[in-house]
Amino acid sequence: MWKLKNVTWDVKFGSSTPEELGTPEELQQIEDARRGFSDRRFEKRHSSDVLMRIQFAKENPSFSTAHDGHWPGDYGDPMFLIPGLVITLSITGALNAVLSKEHIREISKYLYNHQNKDGGWGLHIEGPSTMFGTALNYVTLRLLGEGAEDELEAMEQARKWILDHGGAIAITSWGKCGFQYLECMNGLGIIHCRQKYGSSLTFFLVIQEGCGVIAKWYWNETRNLCAKEDLYYPHPLVQDILWGSLHYAYEPVFMCWPAKRLREKALQTVMLNIHYEDENTRYICIGPVNKVLNMLCCWVEDPNSEAFKLHLPRIFDYLWIAEDGMKMQGYNGTTLRKAHDYIKDLQILEDCLGDLNFWYRHISKGAWPFSSADHGWPISVCTAEGLKADLLLSTFPSETVGKSLDVKRLYDAVNVSLSLQVWIMGSGWGESYLFLNRWSTNPSALIKSLSTNPEFLRNKATDSKIVVDYKDWQITLSRRFQAMKLWLVLRSYGVANLRNFLRSHVKMAKLFEELVRNDNKFEVMAPRNFALVCFRVLPWPNDNSVANQVEYANELNKKLLESINGSGNVYMSSTVVDGAYIIRCVIGATLTEERHVIRAWKVIQEHADALLSKN
Repeated sequence: MWKLKNVTWDVKFGSSTPEELGTPEELQQIEDARRGFSDRRFEKRHSSDVLMRIQFAKENPSFSTAHDGHWPGDYGDPMFLIPGLVITLSITGALNAVLSKEHIREISKYLYNHQNKDGGWGLHIEGPSTMFGTALNYVTLRLLGEGAEDELEAMEQARKWILDHGGAIAITSWGKCGFQYLECMNGLGIIHCRQKYGSSLTFFLVIQEGCGVIAKWYWNETRNLCAKEDLYYPHPLVQDILWGSLHYAYEPVFMCWPAKRLREKALQTVMLNIHYEDENTRYICIGPVNKVLNMLCCWVEDPNSEAFKLHLPRIFDYLWIAEDGMKMQGYNGTTLRKAHDYIKDLQILEDCLGDLNFWYRHISKGAWPFSSADHGWPISVCTAEGLKADLLLSTFPSETVGKSLDVKRLYDAVNVSLSLQVWIMGSGWGESYLFLNRWSTNPSALIKSLSTNPEFLRNKATDSKIVVDYKDWQITLSRRFQAMKLWLVLRSYGVANLRNFLRSHVKMAKLFEELVRNDNKFEVMAPRNFALVCFRVLPWPNDNSVANQVEYANELNKKLLESINGSGNVYMSSTVVDGAYIIRCVIGATLTEERHVIRAWKVIQEHADALLSKN
């Protein structure tokens, strides 16, 4: 069987060293898991990490966390990560040196398992077939040694899908990058849109004769070709003009002296930035896409360089094996104490070396990265989650979760979060979404994609567009604000006072719930949850046939809530449960006392009596 090694720096947990281990019964268990996934691959696309569970059950019966306290798992859904790795290793001649025949077999198994019924591959494992996914993964299988034909006719089906949909010449720009690297195009270069436009800006191939995979293409004639399955948004005329200018204006000018010197200087600067990132992330890089591109650029610069050699062992940080095969991860102990230690070890303790402004880098000391401390990139949402986790763990007894994080490191985390704010044109402290607000040509599409607007958060001001609800402008905002709020609350109250504070709110909510139950004009609509009470007024308390007229009851409660909130004395929200409009009362203000709850209930009764008398 494949053993997922729990080892250290160069080959982390989940990376795979193939070893035939185990009893015949254990090997059969592994084979059954693999066959079971293949047989049901169109019904259930995701792996269940059965291999990891089998290993943990054998070595660590509680199988909660890995050796260092983190919870490992499959994160290999994108179908364009493995092609990037295989293409890069093939170009550099390191494919068979880095990947054993077992690696190649399992990677091929993964690609076959996620081939769609029509013979193609999607952008991700659940996506419909695209030229980008199909052409790249077909070429990847060929590079891994698969023939043009196979027993299951999978390769024939993939090739037919490509030809039926316009041919691989219609692949998207990222795909054209890959094929150009393989010397299948005769363009001088292509810009790969990724972190800092960095890696591929350095990689301008001079096409040689003898292309082995696909016929050479002419870049200028094909740069605007895109299969309809991949064309999410047609190119505007301005974009086509700009792209054309690169071919007709940029190349003739910057390939000749003296402009050629400027181009060479620019490429040298980009390589300096690539080396800077490689060294600061210990050659993991910000993610798997630019990981392989950085490695490729280092090889182009010098195939025997130390940088290229240091890249190779960190490939295994990204590899993961499950019952569906081996994939490239998107990002790289059985007790809370171990998990807490892992969170503490994960925090970045130092800023990157050198002049951060010169390297266009932000401070990172105190932040949490995507995957490991070696990764080193400060991520706002990860910092927020790391800070929240440690703050919450600090409320547990130290004998259970271990020693809390040093307060200075908490301050460092808060400092990073605050530093990510920006001052925007006199508009005050803001977020990057304010830039989107100013420059987005279609903000409604952005909001629609990110909006999470349950009924209890809706309000007239937002629905009528009188105000802009910035919670819908980016994903990470709420997490950072939650972390900052938690830090401020714990710092202001302390753990013991906070517990008493929350218990008093729950006690007052119980009082409010009892007041509602004792008035037959009202109905408690759901069991109280902490300090939240959901209720509504009944149109006619003694006539259930009328009370069951849902639309009338809903309209009555809407009017009641508007009347109460309009008084300025009490503010509540609403929601809809099983078609019933209900009022939500939350006891949670800092200065709320029992007398305020009793007064609020009297206000509710007064407005309800006035409304019922009119009806």
